[in-house]
Amino acid sequence: MRYEAPGSIESAVALLAQEKGRAYVLAGGTDLLVRLRGGYIEPDLVVDVKRIESMRKIVPEAGGFRIGAAVPAAELGEHPAVKKLWPGVVEAVELIGSKQVQGRATMVGNLCNASPAADSVPAMVAAGAVATVVGPNGKRNLPVEEISTSPGKTTLAKGEIVESILLAARPPHSGDAYLRFIPRTEMDIAVVGAGVNITLDDKGVCKAARVALGAVAERVLLVGPAADALIGTKLDEAALDKLAAAASAACRPIDDKRGTKEFRIKVAGVLARRAATIALERARKS
Repeated sequence: MRYEAPGSIESAVALLAQEKGRAYVLAGGTDLLVRLRGGYIEPDLVVDVKRIESMRKIVPEAGGFRIGAAVPAAELGEHPAVKKLWPGVVEAVELIGSKQVQGRATMVGNLCNASPAADSVPAMVAAGAVATVVGPNGKRNLPVEEISTSPGKTTLAKGEIVESILLAARPPHSGDAYLRFIPRTEMDIAVVGAGVNITLDDKGVCKAARVALGAVAERVLLVGPAADALIGTKLDEAALDKLAAAASAACRPIDDKRGTKEFRIKVAGVLARRAATIALERARKS
């Protein structure tokens, strides 16, 4: 196995594009190294992107923040301005593994690992986050929900890397939240995760919403009917009931040792409702 640590995104892309064997990107390594040591993968090339300066920064951009692919979760959690603007996203990132793991794990690694149960992804999808992808044919921007297609599979072409994530500026009276269900109190994989992001008008009526669910399908789901249940309402009980019903209806989970299909479908509605309530309180205070 060959290990490379280029100093530029262009060099990283060239290395990945030219490699004829199996090539992997190393950011935090909290998933990749476990798979490597466990014998689940046998790379011909590993490209470490932590020496690429632009991928290690959190940069203000047009009222929002651009977060480099190699920024660890702990650094994001200690950034007060990002936490104030997008508290739900940061809370979700801070659920990745343990405190020690968060010193290495990255939001983009969590995304590109393409697990439907990844904690940060439903929150990013609800936030409308955009991934900037760099490859042999140049740069393109993709909604985060278009990166993963199924467990371990992404839409990234050979030689492409996610360089950064943009969390955009948001209007007044906006709030987001992420909740998950796990059997233990921490350090576990989500049985179900729910992210909700809303914006209210001056009269407290919801004028925009996005709802995303994790661990209930082959990839994280953006659930339009659940968002539609909130728009035009003050998130009263009737609206929250419709939200919960729409969230549950969108689920197509599997049975496994962590939860049955029926349990996941039920919990998805409950979590979406609770996350919406938290997002509402935050929107009222913003």
